[in-house]
Amino acid sequence: METESEPYVRLSTLRQLHQVVADLNTARSLADTLQTVADGVVAGLNYELACVNLVRPDGDLVVAAFAGSSAAEALITGRVGPRESWERRLAMGVAWGDLRFIPHTEGWVLMEDDVPQWHTDGPAPRFEDEWHPHDRLYAPMYASGSGRELLGVISVDRPRNGRHPGPWGQEALQMYASQSGIAISNARLRSNMQRALVRLEREQQALRASEESFRQAFEYAPSGMAIAEMGGDQHGRLLRTNDALCRLLGRPASAMRRYSFADLVHPEDIGTLLRTSAEGGRAELRLGRRDGTYVWVSLRNSVVADTADGPRFLLTHVEDIEERKRHELQLAHRASHDALTGLPNSAELRSRLSARICERPSAPGDEAVYGAYDSARDGGYAAGHEASYDTAYDTSYDSGYEPQPYEHEHEHGFGFEPAGVAGPYDHHVHAVAPTGGEVDDGTKGLAVLFCDLDGFKSINDRFGHHTGDAVLIEVARRLTTGVRDGDTVARLGGDEFVVLADGLGAADAADLAVRLRNAIIPPIRVDGRAVRVGASFGIGWAECGMTVEEVLNSADQRMYVEKRSRAKVHRRAG
Repeated sequence: METESEPYVRLSTLRQLHQVVADLNTARSLADTLQTVADGVVAGLNYELACVNLVRPDGDLVVAAFAGSSAAEALITGRVGPRESWERRLAMGVAWGDLRFIPHTEGWVLMEDDVPQWHTDGPAPRFEDEWHPHDRLYAPMYASGSGRELLGVISVDRPRNGRHPGPWGQEALQMYASQSGIAISNARLRSNMQRALVRLEREQQALRASEESFRQAFEYAPSGMAIAEMGGDQHGRLLRTNDALCRLLGRPASAMRRYSFADLVHPEDIGTLLRTSAEGGRAELRLGRRDGTYVWVSLRNSVVADTADGPRFLLTHVEDIEERKRHELQLAHRASHDALTGLPNSAELRSRLSARICERPSAPGDEAVYGAYDSARDGGYAAGHEASYDTAYDTSYDSGYEPQPYEHEHEHGFGFEPAGVAGPYDHHVHAVAPTGGEVDDGTKGLAVLFCDLDGFKSINDRFGHHTGDAVLIEVARRLTTGVRDGDTVARLGGDEFVVLADGLGAADAADLAVRLRNAIIPPIRVDGRAVRVGASFGIGWAECGMTVEEVLNSADQRMYVEKRSRAKVHRRAG
């Protein structure tokens, strides 16, 4: 039976409970919320001590807040109790709804366990519902929802009235624990949101800083850089170029956006560009400038994405290697050309000759098979010249012969891939030789003219090497002027030269030898002095099945035969 004052006590407790629950929602952080929970127990529920144990991510419970005793707060705040020990406590004693009361008669076994606790000694209870200092009362806090996830436990001690809480007190504590669980969940959510916002802001700041760093690195890089589309109809179209690339190609950025690298690359390098992979690809090729010239560059590709699942772009680094390429070409030219005359040297001559002949002898029917190839060379030496190889030396130097370019011209001079590259002989046009001796049988082949200067040694002996070098340079110039663009004039060494002329018949080759010899005979002026040399020519033919040395030796032997057959008076010098 209720006493007359009990309704007023309930009303007062309800007002206090309403106030402390309202205070729970004003806390600004999780730590403030936990402390407000502990303070609310002491201020609104009339307990002298209150402790909030919070479940950590690993499942154990840590003392997160304490109210009612600064000494106890300093002693146990931050200490951790194992989850197993707490589950044992919440399974002991008497269940008051969600609350768990462990009287001192049972709780003595918990005095030495590993859960942080604070108790004061006191006298034994004098009546049944009197609170004993070793009594324990726990109010679990659960997350809202059907899962009833344990968020923590409120432990209380020493009610101010000195008695066990009655039904109203139990209900008030249980209600407060429920509201505390909601407040803690909300505080955690706010805390997580704040951390997420802070992390997002930091990531955005880092992204902005990264984008600014990339922009500056891109714009102010000393070498060219470009961003191009990847995939789709506009694959390879330039979206952005830096100032260095615009300067290198002499084109404004607005104009560069109308092109792709395929539009700018040299026609001979388009295959190299297409074979360059997007990810980590490298290539050395030529790009066109606005003035129509080309510059050698090194391209290095990488793939970048706008976002994790966004479109991908091609980032290309463009380095100017014009000077290096020029130096490489100079070194290659020096290795393959004579330093004095600038003509191909002996090694280059053998390389070009080797590229034209193969090891398999030509079959008897090859002339017919490759007749179309011979007829296609409309720049051959005119067969209508009746002059024989032994025509007198005073034939005019500039009569009749006009060099004509080949229809198909490659940098090695013959229009064929080097031997061994094409692979099967089916892709090789066999070199054949005329079989009619000095009589032209209509066969066109690769003529090898071996030239040896007559009287050059006496010039060297009389006037010195300076004059001899000047004579060699002039002879090289006259020989080069006297052949077609696709022919090769090489210096073997000393005063020996070799001319390779493809697509000639026997009469064409003899006519060419006469004309070149007549071009050499006119006086050469060196330091105000006129000197003269003669020339002996031997005509050989390069034919598949022969070695390079066999071809050169054949022409060399014919040259010596011709040299001995002529009277010494014809070999002018000095």
